[in-house]
Amino acid sequence: MKKSQISCAILAALASVSVTAQQQTGPNAKIETIEVTATKRAESIQDVPVAVTALNGEALENMGIDSFQDYVEFLPNVTFQGTGPGQNEIYIRGAATTQSNIMLSSVQALQPSVAFYVDEMPVSMAGRNLDVYATDVQRVEVLPGPQGTLFGASSQAGTVRLITKKPQHDAFTAGADTNISMTKGGEMSNAVEAYFNMPLTDELAVRVAAYNDRQGGWIDNVLNQPGQGGYIGSAEVISRISGNVLSDPRAMDANRITNPDITSRTEADVVSPRNDGLVEDDFNDAIYAGARIGVSYLINENWDLLVQHTQQTLETEGVFAYDPNLEGESSTNRFQPEENTDEFGLTTWTLEGRLEKLDMVYTGGYLNREIDTLADYTGYTNGGLFSAYYVCNYGEAVAAEDERCLDPTKYYREDTTSTRSTHELRFNTTMDTPWRVTAGLFYDDQEVATIGQFNIASTEKFPAMARELKGSEGINSDGGPFPADVSFVNDITHTIEQIAVFGQLEYDLTDSLTASIGARWYQIDDEYKGSTSTVDVSRRIRAFGTLDPTELESVDLDPDAINAALDSGQLTVDDLEPDGVLSVDDTIFKFSLDWKVNDDILLFANYSEGFRPPVTNRVGGGLASNQTGKFENFRIPVYSTTDTLDNYELGVKGDFLEGILRVNATAYYSEITDLQTSRFDPTNISFLVFTDNVGDAEIRGMDADITWLATDDLVINAAFSVLDTELTRVNDELAGISAGVGSRLPYSAKFSGNINARYFFEMEEGRRGYVNGSVSYTGDRLAGMVMDAYVMEDATSLIYGTGSGLSIEDEASVYEGVTYQDANDGTFRGGRYIQDAYVIANLAVGVTNDVWKAELYIDNVFDEHAVLNIDTQQFTPKVVTNRPRTIGVRLSYDYL
Repeated sequence: MKKSQISCAILAALASVSVTAQQQTGPNAKIETIEVTATKRAESIQDVPVAVTALNGEALENMGIDSFQDYVEFLPNVTFQGTGPGQNEIYIRGAATTQSNIMLSSVQALQPSVAFYVDEMPVSMAGRNLDVYATDVQRVEVLPGPQGTLFGASSQAGTVRLITKKPQHDAFTAGADTNISMTKGGEMSNAVEAYFNMPLTDELAVRVAAYNDRQGGWIDNVLNQPGQGGYIGSAEVISRISGNVLSDPRAMDANRITNPDITSRTEADVVSPRNDGLVEDDFNDAIYAGARIGVSYLINENWDLLVQHTQQTLETEGVFAYDPNLEGESSTNRFQPEENTDEFGLTTWTLEGRLEKLDMVYTGGYLNREIDTLADYTGYTNGGLFSAYYVCNYGEAVAAEDERCLDPTKYYREDTTSTRSTHELRFNTTMDTPWRVTAGLFYDDQEVATIGQFNIASTEKFPAMARELKGSEGINSDGGPFPADVSFVNDITHTIEQIAVFGQLEYDLTDSLTASIGARWYQIDDEYKGSTSTVDVSRRIRAFGTLDPTELESVDLDPDAINAALDSGQLTVDDLEPDGVLSVDDTIFKFSLDWKVNDDILLFANYSEGFRPPVTNRVGGGLASNQTGKFENFRIPVYSTTDTLDNYELGVKGDFLEGILRVNATAYYSEITDLQTSRFDPTNISFLVFTDNVGDAEIRGMDADITWLATDDLVINAAFSVLDTELTRVNDELAGISAGVGSRLPYSAKFSGNINARYFFEMEEGRRGYVNGSVSYTGDRLAGMVMDAYVMEDATSLIYGTGSGLSIEDEASVYEGVTYQDANDGTFRGGRYIQDAYVIANLAVGVTNDVWKAELYIDNVFDEHAVLNIDTQQFTPKVVTNRPRTIGVRLSYDYL
């Protein structure tokens, strides 16, 4: 059985340890070959002419995976970026970009570039991949590179599949696992899992797995101490991002609440927030609890039916990032409670059978996901055109001497419901011919309905600021008024409907040479409806669909100006229907040629295409408030256009030295056209995120993994990834804001690698002992797409009284995207934060007799504090890090 969330299993699988030989030791041992369904046919992993990584359940257990942070090091060609459990996105082979912050992922986020499947059901979600606890797992398959012909839209850069264990009809089996651990400087963690498999009749069998995993925290919410690295608050920052509206912000900063001559908060010109009642050690807990039940029915000798249901709740408190301006690498300042509850129910079904010379599969599923979030939004004070309006007393009727910047404490509350239903019917030929066909139909219907409530205005200045939605009625609510402390609301429903026809033909040119061609035609209809406190989104999008002057004027848009933007190419609405539905269709292809040199060596060459559909913007067509320089006549895109990825690769899969050495390697070159990114509008409200196309990019790289049975009792696995990414074109409006031409794409290291060794030794009474050790290296990575590091550093120094101390890569002499004014020349250098390289080592020792197992392990032996992600969405950097050194014991028992 497996012992972690699905993100952990994925990360382990992506270690490129594509096979395992732990259970085959002793004389004449060979590397086990796993059967996979990467091409939607069951085949040996060494015979599939595509790059694929697969780990079976036993290998996952033997690796002792406990958490995402512990095993992030086993990712030579993949990246997970996010802010904690249930809040991560997968990137493969460097095809990465900046995603929306978690507060807006349900409203305005890019579609994933990597598809995530549970068995046959796609469960990807924009900005928040489903975090399924990986218990009772058969195997994990990872397919890097475009898989769109067989797996669809979100398979632009790869596909990850979690294959669960199914009910067995031959015998009763059961088992249980427990795990208890201690984390340096943190709380204890504990987990328990159990399963049983029971044949009820000759035709009917059931399998049940259940789990509860409490992962103790290690991040401390410390007392805010202005002047000692804590939050001070800066009128200088607030004034300049609001257009220099405060008459003397520097004087206000000099007279802030830290001035010893000020004894009352009502006397202070700048008020720093307090968090006395929220101070807590180890406050970032996570609890996974759930169960899965599967029922298998053998209808007759040719047909069988499988139905499974998984129910899970993930609850987290606190945050999983520290503030680098504070002392240590586990401290943060939070001024509002942080809570997240993520619950889902997933029901899937598969009907398999045989029709003459065809194998038929009908599979479908229904996913219902509920997300409730409460988050600290105090960082909104640090960015946004209207910060001074929300936080400070200023305006035409307020004298300069009466100016004050009030308590900046804010919060965000979200209630999101996501549903998804899919149906796929496919056929595989089984005739004894030199050709084979896989063909099918696919239908997908997704809906994300969200209500996001923001407290962004000081209640001291606006004591009763209950807001109603801009539209006449709410989509998911009654339209308001909302509670008095709520000053902005998103009420949005986003629906994506997709239909596709796909097929793949393989033809044996000779006994050893096979060619194949695959294609997928798709149509995607994207409907974005709802309102915000300031925009009737539904009506706005319909106005762009019709371009009717009366409709444009009804949403405060000038028809002549919109037509001018369309004529100049600054805006495009070609894919928008009159009813406001964004509709796209296209056909993508895949070609491959593979040569079976002999029984042990396979060479292959592939060309494949992948894509991500466009994303509608909630404030599309909005005119920039700053009408100077490059922002003159600039309007927010109505939608980001489809981005495409063309991939070319050469690969080899081989077993050598009579089956004790396996080497799989793939070299690839990818071109991305119109790469999508999420960005904020630097001249309007900075947190008003929208999607855009940054430009084009190229990716060159090589992945390789090696498995070696060094002796009868020693297994060594190694993997590495070499990666070179480059922006080759940047859209004009992003020049000087985005990293420039020739710059690297974010989040991926030029080199990553790992090595794992497992040694077995015989003991008395049929027991076996083992020692497992691993070391991994991840190189430097760049954070995000925007060159905002020096702007962030300046704000951090003013707001906290100290810098972050994080590494920065210089990429431009001047940061031109924002006309911030200071005492100098009003410009900043352009650069991005560096997520520094790190090395992590793990160690485990255990004993087993194949029925029970006991293991003592140490994860992160040298207590490395790795920089996994630098989050700048709060306008000052927060560092997501791995779990500190953790020592624990695992016990398991299987009744066979």
